[in-house]
Amino acid sequence: MSSRGNARSAAQHDCVPSTSFGKRVPSLRVATNERPPSAGELIPEDSASNVSHRRAVSGAGKVNGASNFHSERETGKIQVTTRDNLLIRTRSPVKTSFDDGVEEKRSRTPSRQDGQAVHRIVPGLKKEKTLPPWKPLASLVPHTTAPLASRVSLPPPSSFLPEALEPESLKHMSLDKQEAVILDDLLFVFMGYEGQYIRYVEKYDPSVEKDRLVGPSFRILPGLDPSLRDLTNSVLKMPTYYKAMDAFVEIQSRAEFGAINHALCASISQYLREYLTLIVQLEHQLITNRAFTLHQLHLHTLKTSHLMFQLYMLGQEVLKKNSLLEEDLEDSVDGFDDVDNILEQLREGGDLVPGSMARKVCKGGNVIRLLTERLSFMSGDPAARDLLRNLLREASRPYMRMLNEWLHHGGIKDPHAEFLIKEQQSIKREKLEEDYTDEYWEKRYTIRDNDVPPQLEGVKEKVLLAGKYLNVVRECGGVDVSKEVKNVPKTFDDPAFLDNVNAAYAHANSSLLNLLLTTHALPDRLRSMKHYFFLDRSDFFTYFLDLSASELRKPWRLVNTGKLQSLLDLVLRQPGTVAAQDPFKEDVKVHVNNVGLTQLVMRVVNVKGFDEATAQDESAADKYRTPATTNKDSVGEENKMTGFEALEFKYSVPFPLSLVISSKTVFRYQILFRYLLSMRHLETLLVSSWEDHNKILSWTYRSGDPKLEMWKRKAWTLRARMLVFVQQTTYYCTSEVIEPNWHALMARVNGEDASGRNGRPGPPKVSRTVDELMEDHVDFLDTCLKECMLMNSKLLKASLGPPFPLPRGLLLAD
Repeated sequence: MSSRGNARSAAQHDCVPSTSFGKRVPSLRVATNERPPSAGELIPEDSASNVSHRRAVSGAGKVNGASNFHSERETGKIQVTTRDNLLIRTRSPVKTSFDDGVEEKRSRTPSRQDGQAVHRIVPGLKKEKTLPPWKPLASLVPHTTAPLASRVSLPPPSSFLPEALEPESLKHMSLDKQEAVILDDLLFVFMGYEGQYIRYVEKYDPSVEKDRLVGPSFRILPGLDPSLRDLTNSVLKMPTYYKAMDAFVEIQSRAEFGAINHALCASISQYLREYLTLIVQLEHQLITNRAFTLHQLHLHTLKTSHLMFQLYMLGQEVLKKNSLLEEDLEDSVDGFDDVDNILEQLREGGDLVPGSMARKVCKGGNVIRLLTERLSFMSGDPAARDLLRNLLREASRPYMRMLNEWLHHGGIKDPHAEFLIKEQQSIKREKLEEDYTDEYWEKRYTIRDNDVPPQLEGVKEKVLLAGKYLNVVRECGGVDVSKEVKNVPKTFDDPAFLDNVNAAYAHANSSLLNLLLTTHALPDRLRSMKHYFFLDRSDFFTYFLDLSASELRKPWRLVNTGKLQSLLDLVLRQPGTVAAQDPFKEDVKVHVNNVGLTQLVMRVVNVKGFDEATAQDESAADKYRTPATTNKDSVGEENKMTGFEALEFKYSVPFPLSLVISSKTVFRYQILFRYLLSMRHLETLLVSSWEDHNKILSWTYRSGDPKLEMWKRKAWTLRARMLVFVQQTTYYCTSEVIEPNWHALMARVNGEDASGRNGRPGPPKVSRTVDELMEDHVDFLDTCLKECMLMNSKLLKASLGPPFPLPRGLLLAD
């Protein structure tokens, strides 16, 4: 009995160190959960499968004390092995200490069952979680179009960090040690890197451009003291702003975003360098000052954090305008409406890349507008105001260079299409020699209304005209492009900014006026046109009509234009006439129009909309319509039109006079000429009718029939009244309408009615401009057309064809 008790106590004594090997299960759990085998239970040593049958064997014969002692030792060892299995399944398979522990357990458990159990568990654990090898390397990124972009590759995220390299848990540290490690981590986090205890959130992916532009969010590993956690979270916004602005500078400095964005990114990068200088200063404080705390670091970063926040908000607004953060559907739809830009790109040989027209880029004046609006919004914050004012000053420098080039040289150096003036390269000066339309003046240079900076909103028309004037003078060789303009403002906040625009506008206007009035003799050109189109001193024209009467009586389709041109050249070179001394007589050419005068003027009136009420009301139109106004009859009248009714002059105008005397103005001259010619021809017919009345015997012989004599008397009276009416109408059109308006026009051209300068200092005052001169010229012609009753649709609809058709009985010659 005593031997059995000693054996049992020895077995219990052997179980104690085996239980302590597991280290995670207390020895009490063995005493309570395990019972000793009953007498008769046998545990074989050569099979691990027998473990499940240890407690199933009962009722066997009793064994001696030695057998019972052996059975108890085996039971203790098997129980310990089971605890080891539980411990192994909770540890990481990549740690090297795991294999060492297994080897130690194998050495301390010589049972074959234990080795087999461990061999089955280890391969299974390696398959559950496989991690890539931890070999962080830095490499150089190839060059891109962004000169400010970083060329160092991104570091791997901490999610790939092996567990063997994980730092000590924060919960096992003291409060001072936690603050020390957090301070050390924050220096890395401030530069955008992950620390040991402060890391990126799981949803942040540094390889995704949108995530980098928004900025990373950080998380703190568990176990940090709540007070330190609150202080740490209060400063973790600043590295988010820094990392986002670093990505903003990298993206916005690409070539497609323009020079204004490049200047803005360069200015922002200066602030980012100052931010890194602050980090160096904080690191110096941490190394040299033992009393440096997290609270002091928080106080040192308050001002910088506020400035970084202002930069971050500005960058987010620019990115939203660029559709880099969220899609702007309205801008993408508006991109397809700009047909002129698409056609211009195709003319220049560009390709329409899919998606290139859909996304609208925020650049040029739009960036300056954003900065200006942000500056106005943050005017109550002195720090933000100074920051935004400095950014606006630096970003406006390339824009001011383009503006000064346009104002003082008339040229556009805008490779990124961000200036407020847009140039159509397809419209060139050479085309004016063939067709001197005003398309060159109106469409060659236009304003981008959506890209005008707020500082130029009030003077954008002056900016456009100043450059247009100088561009014309420059193409005529009147501007020295190589001459450098000095003392011009470089930024928008310069006090002399508006004075520079006004002075440049005045100089360009006077230069072009001097070129037109003096070098190219605009007044003499207008007088020459008056001789030919308004029949002023028209002795040469009367001679031309006498020579070409036989040709002009033909239907307009049969008129020989070459013959008429030869006769006109012969007449213009006759000595003693006004045209003989005219230096511009070579520019006059004969032309035959296939549309009648009344039909042509009706088209002009309907297009211009002078009589909108009549055009809207068809019944009112029918009220004044005669049978001659139907389409069929109008075509017949045009077929019956003679050379007198179809004759008109063409006038060639060289550049830059073609800007003032454009094809539209020449068209007005032609309408007035055809109207005066028709009345002159009608007067000639009435005079020839009077001659026939005095020569033909049937008209001069007095018969005895009183009715016939009464009819003759009425015909003579009608002919005389018609002749007087035509002469009075011609006199009214020439002497009462054209001549006074002409003198008023020439007074404005010569500047006789312009007021002089007041002598006050400052930019010169512009008394008259080239555009005003153009408007005066057009107004003169429109006034003449209106007062000559050629713009009255009611009169035009009442009679088509010649203005005053004669009864055929009066024209015996016909």
